[in-house]
Amino acid sequence: MTTVHATAPTRIDFVGGWTDVTDYCDKEGGAVVNAAIDLRVHVEFLLGARGRTIRLHAEDLGDHITIKSSDALVYDGQLDLHKAALNMMPVTGGIEVISRSDAPGGSGLGASGALDVALLAGLAQMRNDRYDPEELAEMGFQLETQELGLLGGRQDQYAAALGGFSQFRFGAEGVEIRRLSVGEDAARDLERHMVLAYTGHSHFSSATHANVWARYADGEPSVTEALDTIRELAEPAAQSLEASEWKRLAALVDRNWAAQKALDATISTAGTQAIEDAARAAGAWGLKATGAGAGGCLVILCDAGDRDAVAEAVEAAGASVLKAGFAFEGVTVWEEEDAPQA
Repeated sequence: MTTVHATAPTRIDFVGGWTDVTDYCDKEGGAVVNAAIDLRVHVEFLLGARGRTIRLHAEDLGDHITIKSSDALVYDGQLDLHKAALNMMPVTGGIEVISRSDAPGGSGLGASGALDVALLAGLAQMRNDRYDPEELAEMGFQLETQELGLLGGRQDQYAAALGGFSQFRFGAEGVEIRRLSVGEDAARDLERHMVLAYTGHSHFSSATHANVWARYADGEPSVTEALDTIRELAEPAAQSLEASEWKRLAALVDRNWAAQKALDATISTAGTQAIEDAARAAGAWGLKATGAGAGGCLVILCDAGDRDAVAEAVEAAGASVLKAGFAFEGVTVWEEEDAPQA
């Protein structure tokens, strides 16, 4: 029996998150600067089971379901991303799909987008279909927004598919991608100036998204102004990354966080604020919540000499420091022939 493996990285968004959502970017144009990290999503596909039985497992969530056939794939809140991928790319016969994520649940690091891309890339391999990374990213976005009707943007899927450091422009006419000139030495140096802190509670991006976009649709000026500010930070952030100007990048990250918090009162929780206060007291230059906010992770930039002190301070405030380096490789797929049983 052949096993297909697929893996895709999660990401840190430095600036621009929220402006990749179609409600805004199709009208105003959005812009995001992000980087893939080596907290990856992993998926295994085992094809060859007898009959039409579908077995789905999310090992990190402890979810395991068995479905009699593809005709019985129903979206009910249980492993719906897996089901949607199988609906978009059906395979003949029985299949077992096993997924796990290196990132904690609700981290705000784009793990669901990475899962979208890994699922589709693996299924495409099984079907002998060929897609380039940009196509897989767009299909992953359509999986969530069209197939499942979820709110969200495109940046997660594109970071997962491409890897590395990127500046994206999102609009009604498509996605413009600029790969940033950040080499491995610069990336390792940035890691020495960065702390990735998990707040210890999951973010609820769908609920937060719904509130923000309802207010945007109503024309609330504070929301529009905040989104415009977030979008305009992308170009200087890209320049800072390419020039290895980490303190300037931190100031832009800080400005993004101030605008991000202006979008909705739930974006900075009491727990997040306590961790933020501790990081700043320990010497942090700047920080922001990754993803939508409302929990999840904080990316914190500081002097390399203060990194240990910042890490200790945020842990004392209730956070967990995640070990994550930058990932230059995007989605990857390979096959493995299982050894025959004696």
